[in-house]
Amino acid sequence: MTDDSNTGANGPTGDELPQPVVVHRRFNASLIWLVPALAALVGLSLVINNRLQAGPQVTVSFQSAEGLDPGKTPVKYKSVVIGRVHKIRLSSDRSHVLVTVALEKSAESFATKGTRFWVVRPRIGLGGISGIDTLLSGAFIGADVGDSNQPEEHFKGLETPPAVNHGAPGRSFVLHAEDLGSLDIGSPVYYRRIQVGRVVSYQLDKDGKGVSLHFFVDGPNDRFVTISSRFWNASGIDLSVGANGLKLNTQSLASVLAGGIAFQDPRGPHDSTPAPEDTSYQLFNDETTAMAPPDGEPHYIRMRFDQSVRGLAVDAPVEFLGMNIGKVVSLKLDYDEKTQHFPVIVGALVYPRRLGGAYDKLEAMARERGENPDLSQLMGVLIGKGLRAQARTGNLLTGQLYVSLDFVPHVPKVAFDPTAKPLTIPTVPGSFDKLQEQLAEIVDKINKIPLDSIGRNLDQTLAGLNATLKQVNGQTLPEFKSTLQGVQKTMGTANDALSGDSPLQQNLGATLEQVQRMARSLRVLTDYLGGHPEALLRGRRGDAKPDNPKPAGVAAPAPAAQQGSKP
Repeated sequence: MTDDSNTGANGPTGDELPQPVVVHRRFNASLIWLVPALAALVGLSLVINNRLQAGPQVTVSFQSAEGLDPGKTPVKYKSVVIGRVHKIRLSSDRSHVLVTVALEKSAESFATKGTRFWVVRPRIGLGGISGIDTLLSGAFIGADVGDSNQPEEHFKGLETPPAVNHGAPGRSFVLHAEDLGSLDIGSPVYYRRIQVGRVVSYQLDKDGKGVSLHFFVDGPNDRFVTISSRFWNASGIDLSVGANGLKLNTQSLASVLAGGIAFQDPRGPHDSTPAPEDTSYQLFNDETTAMAPPDGEPHYIRMRFDQSVRGLAVDAPVEFLGMNIGKVVSLKLDYDEKTQHFPVIVGALVYPRRLGGAYDKLEAMARERGENPDLSQLMGVLIGKGLRAQARTGNLLTGQLYVSLDFVPHVPKVAFDPTAKPLTIPTVPGSFDKLQEQLAEIVDKINKIPLDSIGRNLDQTLAGLNATLKQVNGQTLPEFKSTLQGVQKTMGTANDALSGDSPLQQNLGATLEQVQRMARSLRVLTDYLGGHPEALLRGRRGDAKPDNPKPAGVAAPAPAAQQGSKP
């Protein structure tokens, strides 16, 4: 009982709860917020550092964003990363894309006027393979800084890499040509078959009548480009056939496929001073034309041909005594109301300076006579001496024609006006036209031959000959065969009669022996009469008796008369 009373008086009752004990710690709250404060401080420092290290942002426009990835595609200069693609968006007219590039602080100089940007991708062309390293790393944007310090934020990107970077040793030059041909950006430039440069760009001339090409020659080979250098198109294959046979000329396989330009100084004395930068030259079609002497000022002439000029085409050569002095530039058909014919008007450009010293002497002679040494005056003198234009055959296989200016003997005089514009040269029919006229005359003569009557007579003659041959085969040949058989029998009988044992052969032998004896007697008689012609009147004298009798047993010779009388 005592314990219960004490408990109720001093301890808690059943309705009361124990009170919690609170312990106060002053520093716990500051320690919890210390970590995020430190993280925020570090992040702020990184942002500030990034802002301080970040360079300018520029916008580059490209035709396509192929291979570009925001935040990943780098911008490189000489294989060093100087920035990255930050954002890519489409232009308002949807014709191109705008690429925002964030450059590094060290690349601030690239945000200036004259800087060029382009996308480096794998490229395979006739000029070679480029960007092969991007097959594994992906495409990137290449950059090339200019010389200007003027700030710039918007750039137009190049679709192809530039052929020459800023600051490369060497010089740039300009070529003028009638057309581009097979040349392109990057086409090689050769000097003595060694590549020393490349084509950088090209554009149409302002008048639209030609093309201007800019090419770059690497140093130190740029010193070989002189004031007198000649340039020609080395594209393709130069094939020619001459007195020395077939000749094939080309620079390299690359020039055959992708085109190229070659240059060299002319032979002989020339100015070898190195040409200054951006010097302009003319691009010739081939080496022969490029290395030829200067053509001088061209002159337009016109020729009127009354016969067909089939095979004559534009660019056909115009020759004077076998030397090329120009080319045909136009062919036009005209109508003559008086003769009611269709003449052909041929226009040509001639270069009198190609005649060299001959033209200089003609000019000097004209000045000595007090005449105007103009081309029209000189042509008037030559036309008075028989100078005429002819369309001659240049190739019998292809039938191509060329215009020949030559002196034709015994040609009628023609009226020539040296003041007429354009200068008109009189013409005569060509040798091929004369041949055609002669062939036409021969054909007319052949047409006059009465071939029909000759054919009828020939048919009658052949019919008679056929009848004769039938008669010969039917009658004459059988009779001739029987005659030959009779002759064969006769020859057999004669052979039998003339055999060695036949009587005819024996009688014939005796007869021949008697004839032989008679011939000896006649010979003795003629010998005696030759010595004693009087014997024809007096007769033969008796033989003298021999003084010494012959020995016994030796018979005396018979008298000559008796010897001759014996057979």
